[in-house]
Amino acid sequence: MVNQKGGVGKTTSTINLAAALAEYGRRVLLVDFDPQGALSAGLGANPHELDLTVYNVLMDRKVNIRDAIQQTGVDGVDLLPANIDLSAAEVQLVNEVAREQVLDRALKSVEDDYDVVLIDCQPSLGLLTVNALTAAHGVIIPLICEFFALRAVALLVETIEKVQDRLNPRLQVDGVLATMYDARTLHSREVISRLVEAFGDKVFETVIKRSIKFADATVAAEPITSYAGNHIGADAYRRLAKELISRGGAP
Repeated sequence: MVNQKGGVGKTTSTINLAAALAEYGRRVLLVDFDPQGALSAGLGANPHELDLTVYNVLMDRKVNIRDAIQQTGVDGVDLLPANIDLSAAEVQLVNEVAREQVLDRALKSVEDDYDVVLIDCQPSLGLLTVNALTAAHGVIIPLICEFFALRAVALLVETIEKVQDRLNPRLQVDGVLATMYDARTLHSREVISRLVEAFGDKVFETVIKRSIKFADATVAAEPITSYAGNHIGADAYRRLAKELISRGGAP
């Protein structure tokens, strides 16, 4: 899940897509790759009380990734948590050999344990995000339905193409996800039209509508699929999970 712009629904989408995929029988690992630790907090982990995080896995080869992975309250979903320690990794990795491939190397030992690994990236295009793109098969770009959000995507696509070219030829854009959509506004509808013009069938048919229920579910440290299972937001993420499966992004 990548977008260098913050506040576009990356973490919310990561948690709820994971929960929906788990409902369809997929075993999911969530990787919190943002030093703010919002994904970890959103699943009930206290970032300040974590002994082992993704930072330790990246920076100390003696740390076994399985020791850092936690079970969550969602059946079929595990978490590799993060906290503010991860912000130091960006600086420390600069001097590492094959510094862009550290996350890929770490995940290799558990990739057979899961059907899907979802990486929630920080809002930047720095070395951590490049690590995530190097480890990934596909990218989902959550995009808020506002015009200024469209302008940032060109830079992101350029970064993805560079990673494809130099580090990870298997990488592809699985889809662009329109979030915080308000059907009542012409503005939102126009942004969707522009998205389809730019990305064609890469735009997911599923659109995530703006709703306070997502914030309520976050406060409860639950995905919306369990917090309000009949809500239109929960149904939307189930449809998104089906779309991703049909596109081959979650086999």
